[in-house]
Amino acid sequence: MGTRGREIVGIDVDKLLVLLNKAYADEWLAYYQYWLGAKLAKGPMKDAVIAELTQHAADELRHADMLTLRIIQLGGTPVLRPEDWPKFSNCGYDAPEDPFVQKLLEQNIKGEQCAIGVYKALVDLTANKDQVTYNIVLQILQDEVEHEEDLQSLQEDLEIVMKHR
Repeated sequence: MGTRGREIVGIDVDKLLVLLNKAYADEWLAYYQYWLGAKLAKGPMKDAVIAELTQHAADELRHADMLTLRIIQLGGTPVLRPEDWPKFSNCGYDAPEDPFVQKLLEQNIKGEQCAIGVYKALVDLTANKDQVTYNIVLQILQDEVEHEEDLQSLQEDLEIVMKHR
């Protein structure tokens, strides 16, 4: 990492690296949860749910990439072992053991709501102190808010379909 790039960060970089690694672990677990849920989904509107979960998986992978690059820029090392992701994670992993679309939507809405809280805290922490990280976590927060809305819209549509069967 560039010396000046680290110097301009107006907060404790080591503390920030811990928080970014926790978010990084969350993103990998979210990616896998979405990706696997898309493969297993069953029930009404499954094609729409699969499409949404597949798109969200791609977004979570992109978020992990963004966080990796920032962690490295700050002189840190991303969590190296997948088995450590749950130990670092803020939001955990909710295995898609029940592939019914309604259950998958509930699980992923819960995950998005957790992610919104994580990124809101990172936005607040970095605002006016670390513009580079701020811009990254703000972009991710915007995506997570959109994901929650997408999933809740699908959930509402599913409820209508189930009611009129």
